[in-house]
Amino acid sequence: MALSREAYEALEDTVGSENISEDPADLDAYAFQMSAEISRGGSKFTIRPEAVLLPGSTEEVQAIVRTCNRYKLKVKPYSTGWGMYSAIKKEGMIQLDLRRMDRILEIDEQNMFAVVEPYVIGSTLQAEAMKLGLNTHMIGAGGVASPLAAATSLVGVGPDSIFMGHGAENLLALEWVMPTGDILRTGSLGAGNGWFCGEGPGPSIRCISRGEIGAMGGMGVFTKCAIKLYPWPGPSAMPLETAIPSYRSPLPENFKAYTLAFPSWQAYADACYKIYDAEIGYIIHRQFNKLGGDLSPTFFKMIYTDPMKTMGDLEELLKTPEMQKLTEEMRISFQIVLAGMTLRDIDYQEKALSEILVETGGWKVAAMAEPDMEKFTLLYLIKLCFKNLNYVYSGGYWEGFSQRGTPDFQISFLVPAAKELLRKHQETGLLVECGADSMMGAIGGQGGGGGFGLEQFCFYDPHDKESVKAAAEYLTDAARIAKEKKLGGRGVEDASRLISPEERQLFFTAEAQPALGDWQSKIKEAFDPNDIGDRSYLKLDKPST
Repeated sequence: MALSREAYEALEDTVGSENISEDPADLDAYAFQMSAEISRGGSKFTIRPEAVLLPGSTEEVQAIVRTCNRYKLKVKPYSTGWGMYSAIKKEGMIQLDLRRMDRILEIDEQNMFAVVEPYVIGSTLQAEAMKLGLNTHMIGAGGVASPLAAATSLVGVGPDSIFMGHGAENLLALEWVMPTGDILRTGSLGAGNGWFCGEGPGPSIRCISRGEIGAMGGMGVFTKCAIKLYPWPGPSAMPLETAIPSYRSPLPENFKAYTLAFPSWQAYADACYKIYDAEIGYIIHRQFNKLGGDLSPTFFKMIYTDPMKTMGDLEELLKTPEMQKLTEEMRISFQIVLAGMTLRDIDYQEKALSEILVETGGWKVAAMAEPDMEKFTLLYLIKLCFKNLNYVYSGGYWEGFSQRGTPDFQISFLVPAAKELLRKHQETGLLVECGADSMMGAIGGQGGGGGFGLEQFCFYDPHDKESVKAAAEYLTDAARIAKEKKLGGRGVEDASRLISPEERQLFFTAEAQPALGDWQSKIKEAFDPNDIGDRSYLKLDKPST
């Protein structure tokens, strides 16, 4: 369905002719989405938007949203994007590309926050913050992702969550163009007192604007927000050593970067609890396992960090005793960066970590503690600048199982289920056979601990229909098992956003708390009476009450 000329001209009047397009080539560029083929029957394209607009200000966004209400159009905002979360999910929608809104508006050094627009990326904000002895939370999607989107619209967990929390915790005051076209400025901003606080007067709006998971662009447009910043005890700029692709950066004397390994999953979990109690760690993440337990150690140790090696060397290197030993040693491991605010602080953290390893039977992996690997680990985890490696095997990946909970919950329920399922699907030969454990995830989801989570990656060939079909079957099975075992979590919720309205109704009514969908539907109706948002907002399509 094409836009009426009247509606198109009204939108064009708002942003100017150079910032709107309905050219099929432009529209297809936005419909071409990462991992779309999994839910689109092998097609790399999602639904084509009716038009794409590039607003440059809050006022233009507000005018667009009001026009959508007037002409009964649906609208989907898009900043840096990751996966299909920002994609059009229904015919008759327009896409807002927020890339023109890319300014860091303020960094308040004393009160430790930054005010950003939607297209500021994590790496840019981090570089500016580090000049002032501060740092920003970097989500798992990496340095190219939008901190505003992470804080307002999706989960927002990352390797540094043990120290810096996750997206919802880091959101302060917020400017929100609601689905009605009204502008809401929360907390201190709404009271004319600046950006330092997102709550009050009265109840917090955070539970409605984002909740735990976020509406993924399904409930209006967030045009500015303030984000917490944290102490950075490192240099104002991180100097790079070596050449592409495996950059490294020297460790200051108050930093340490290790890979820690454990004799069992129970020892792994026990170490996490002890780390929480000791209050140590700047970044903790199970990162280097993401490419699969059978292949990851050899890839990171022998190929990626050696410019003379290629993927063609992987098979032979896997056969060497050295790599076979390292592979087994790193089966149950994670990475940790210690950052001391003072030299006494780093000394305490080192001693505490050593005691934890003694008590749990864990150890520092010697091969990963060599100077080059320690420098690589430091830069990787602080900058998250190597996320392209998710595609290194075959060009396609996605995760099944993405539940969060206590370490004991994860190792007792999620780890066995995830390994068994991926092993079964890899045996078909249609997914990359990288090992049944390709679980990656943060050790802490809230500042100081808790919210432990792992996501199991599967790698497929997006150009092979049978491989794509196998990936889709794996993800469907993961959602089914999570539901049967009552694991909950984002994996199940993601699936509910992609299924038909009828299946979605059954999904909610079968939940342990079936009223959840009803209440979310009531909130949606109150804030979006003309239903201009899309299905990314998780709710019943037809309330049961």
